[in-house]
Amino acid sequence: MSLSKDEMARLVARDIPDGAYVNLGIGQPTTVAAHLAPERGIVLHTENGMLGMGPAPADPADEDPDLINAGKQPVTELPGAAYFHHADSFAMMRGGHLDVCVLGAFQVAANGDLANWHTGEPGAIPAVGGAMDLAIGAKQVFVMMTLFARDGTPKLVPACTYPLTGLACVSRVYTEHAVFHLSAGGVRVAETFGTTVDELRSRLAVPLLEGA
Repeated sequence: MSLSKDEMARLVARDIPDGAYVNLGIGQPTTVAAHLAPERGIVLHTENGMLGMGPAPADPADEDPDLINAGKQPVTELPGAAYFHHADSFAMMRGGHLDVCVLGAFQVAANGDLANWHTGEPGAIPAVGGAMDLAIGAKQVFVMMTLFARDGTPKLVPACTYPLTGLACVSRVYTEHAVFHLSAGGVRVAETFGTTVDELRSRLAVPLLEGA
């Protein structure tokens, strides 16, 4: 069986190094926060000005309208949490101080190019936010996305056809069908779920290597 979104989030959480400083992008990446055990010492950063962000409150009655992430979702604060101006937050992002960022994507190219802010369609609303800063500033960029668009076209592609967010910045792609590691050596399939590497090769135009 292919993975659920929650199962994908668990995989991403598993692969984040202990003690890392991490930014979780708007949308699906925010679900990773619920799977980070406190004893792992992972510190979450949000671009609207917070370090030490915790997951969403378990009880809606505990929500604080002044305590939100960059996607305007209620979050909690962990012991030692700190708040700062968003200009300082972007300085952290641009200055290479984040170990990992987790982003969504419309397309990822085999060389690690990322397109996640605009499809180029007339009437579509561009939504780049801080993604460009995160994509270039973080030491590692993990992408969470469905492997195929609603029309069945692949989102892991030889070259992006949508406007780019960052060049050669993505190191891993987590999808419901497989986890891919991207490097100068090519695209390697680390794990598959409900499919095989040969089946993926038949559906993707990207050459695939096998093994973690």
